[in-house]
Amino acid sequence: MAFGYVHSLETFGLVDGPGVRFVVFLQGCRMRCKYCHNPETWKTDCGTQYSAADLFEKAMHYKAYWKDNGGITVSGGEPLLQLEFVTELFTLAKKAGVHTTLDTSGQPFSDDSEWLDKFARLMSVTDLVMLDIKDIDGQSHHELTGHSNENILKMARWLSDNGKPMWIRHVLVPTLTDNEDKLKRLRAFIDTLGTVEKTEVLPYHTLGQFKWEKLGIAYALEDIPTPTEEQINKAEKLLGIVKS
Repeated sequence: MAFGYVHSLETFGLVDGPGVRFVVFLQGCRMRCKYCHNPETWKTDCGTQYSAADLFEKAMHYKAYWKDNGGITVSGGEPLLQLEFVTELFTLAKKAGVHTTLDTSGQPFSDDSEWLDKFARLMSVTDLVMLDIKDIDGQSHHELTGHSNENILKMARWLSDNGKPMWIRHVLVPTLTDNEDKLKRLRAFIDTLGTVEKTEVLPYHTLGQFKWEKLGIAYALEDIPTPTEEQINKAEKLLGIVKS
């Protein structure tokens, strides 16, 4: 039986995958994104502990909201740091016919055979992966998050090669991730993937800044403005996003 550390739950999520979602935000993340709006999720092995069975039972109390296109989304923190727990939760969901979505930044991804076998088992019970590509440029990505993006791009390639549906997300931060050349490079990379169903621009916001202050951590982007509608529209156009 797998146990996981949960930061928080959302019972009526509308932006975390298709339809209405029961969203599980897990505790723990290795990346230190300068714009992170949940820095309290960085620490591992803390939060509320659940067994996969207990958490699934809790989620099923809200099944009436999901109708035909909702389900369960596991987010973070970084859910791949609790890979076996998510696999057990999603296995229970699939046995019950519930749609499963993994919302990840991909940083723990590894092509080590043992890790990859575990990841493949998770993917066998995952219907959709929402992959956040924070910066297509390796050096910029490291400056923004403290980590390389090499394994994240490998994960996107693995998902494509193995027929796994995915949504690509990109947080638009003025002066950091809105560079036209980098957005064109991101678009070119996405165009090489065969299973991307949707690309989304997530506008940078400062709603989590107070959490940094509460934790006594200096907020590096204090002088960075939120993107304008014009900047958002330009980024969406460069990424080939067509609004309906």
